[in-house]
Amino acid sequence: MIIEVENLHKAYPQPGSGTLSVLAGAGFSLAAGTTLAITGQSGSGKSTLIALLAGLDTPDSGRILINGQDLAVMNETRRTRFRAEYIGIVFQQFHLLPHLTAEENISLPLELAGRHSSREHTGRLLEKVGLGTRGRHLPGQLSGGECQRLALARALVVEPVVLLADEPTGNLDVTTGREVSDLLFELVDREKMTMIVVTHNPELAKRCTMRLQLEQGVLR
Repeated sequence: MIIEVENLHKAYPQPGSGTLSVLAGAGFSLAAGTTLAITGQSGSGKSTLIALLAGLDTPDSGRILINGQDLAVMNETRRTRFRAEYIGIVFQQFHLLPHLTAEENISLPLELAGRHSSREHTGRLLEKVGLGTRGRHLPGQLSGGECQRLALARALVVEPVVLLADEPTGNLDVTTGREVSDLLFELVDREKMTMIVVTHNPELAKRCTMRLQLEQGVLR
């Protein structure tokens, strides 16, 4: 299994007293090359789960094994290095840096990881996502769909083993959302990646080989 999640618990302190339990024993396993959709109501903990899988947060207890390595026991430096080598992330809000060009946004993860970035490599990625002529454009000069395509290219630049997508079509209109979904699954299939996508979109969820719903802190 490329991903094994065991008995994850995560709670957050509440104003005054007490805590809010978000994950209460969530777990699943995923074979390499599988696509998994995680659905659930707003506030059910889906984004928290993605953050834990990405190593952007740590669980209160439980294990997260990706490629045989446990993120839950790593310190922040090791998690950052691991994420830069193995994990690509696509966010609903794009999270592109507005003062960097499309090429520079794609190259940034490699630079932060201390890895070489070439214009040829970023150019190939721009071509893959249909932005071959937009490399010198700033995010503010791109449409919402183009920004999400750019965010996808940035996630792929590290050649990740696992791709995590948090509501990748949530900010797009129906037509553009379908186009981005088509591109997402095409690239995942071509690159033989494992993907976990959090979504409210039933059409997007149905395209995944596995589907789980997060309810009351557990996956069903």
